[in-house]
Amino acid sequence: MSKLRVAVLFGGMSSEHSVSLGSATSIISNLDDSLYDVLPIGITPQGGWLLEGNPLCLLKNPGQPHTETPVSAGDAINWLARNQVDIVFPVLHGPNGEDGVLQGLLEAACLPYVGSGVLGSAVAMDKVAMKSILSSHGLPITNHRLLLRSKWQTDPGLLLSMIEAEMSFPLYVKPANLGSSIGVSKVDDSSCLSTAIDLACTYDRRIIVESGVIAAREIECAVIGNDTPQASVPGEVFPPTGFYDYQSKYEGAGAKTQIPAKIPQTTARRIQSLAIEAFKALDCAGLARVDFLISEQTGDIYLLEANTMPGFTTTSMFPELWSASGMPISELLSTLIQFGVERNLENASIRNYS
Repeated sequence: MSKLRVAVLFGGMSSEHSVSLGSATSIISNLDDSLYDVLPIGITPQGGWLLEGNPLCLLKNPGQPHTETPVSAGDAINWLARNQVDIVFPVLHGPNGEDGVLQGLLEAACLPYVGSGVLGSAVAMDKVAMKSILSSHGLPITNHRLLLRSKWQTDPGLLLSMIEAEMSFPLYVKPANLGSSIGVSKVDDSSCLSTAIDLACTYDRRIIVESGVIAAREIECAVIGNDTPQASVPGEVFPPTGFYDYQSKYEGAGAKTQIPAKIPQTTARRIQSLAIEAFKALDCAGLARVDFLISEQTGDIYLLEANTMPGFTTTSMFPELWSASGMPISELLSTLIQFGVERNLENASIRNYS
């Protein structure tokens, strides 16, 4: 049986560039070399594509001398087509990689890829759009408000008054279109709210302010599949500071996890069901990690967000959840590639033009 040629894309222009490098390192090292020929392709923070040499090493060590010259996205896509790549594994997190932009480029070039399509990627990336869709499907979400950076810069006092009148602390202030907790602040009282919004505004023009859940447990559930997805066992995260920030996720700051989560079986099944419902509602494909909060006071479950290209680093929950569910990472990656192949074949069977 001939090997599939898999192009692993990583890096990118978002603030999650370094997370992508960690994910790509894990994926490349765990792809079965008896099944796949892997082509590592790096995207620099400036948007250039590295096709030659060792792109992963170059992006991890940007100061080292090298002779490789980045090319444009268009030239890179042509190169992929000439090299007869069977499927692209776009391991990019955040804007210009996980938000439908890259997926649209691959669709236009008729290149198969792993993960959600343009629609699923775009709506899951924007936390406000995502919550609107989840709410319309009757899924439980937390109270939230959208702020526009232009309105904040014009009349911050009015917006602060509205937030404090309509919402209760603690609050979480986030850029609408980023992940990995970048630009996110937990706000316990009004004295820190303005600073938190200013920080989020440095990352996005759309800001979401969410109501916190007091004494909440953070539960994550991984989903794979296309039209008939399946969910992993849920896992619990225990942030060292009570807030699962970037340092807790990626810089060894001591976040602990429990997989499977120590929750009643009825609660675990409910979370798995909600994760699958969210996956379908957002038109996700291939993979996603769905995050929840459980109120210890009431037992209520809140669907927080869905991540269509979750991390694959050594500390990432997504592969760990599937490992605990009986699917080690090498098998998981092969399964995700197969889902991408199947999705492409289905799309190719659809007649879009007369």
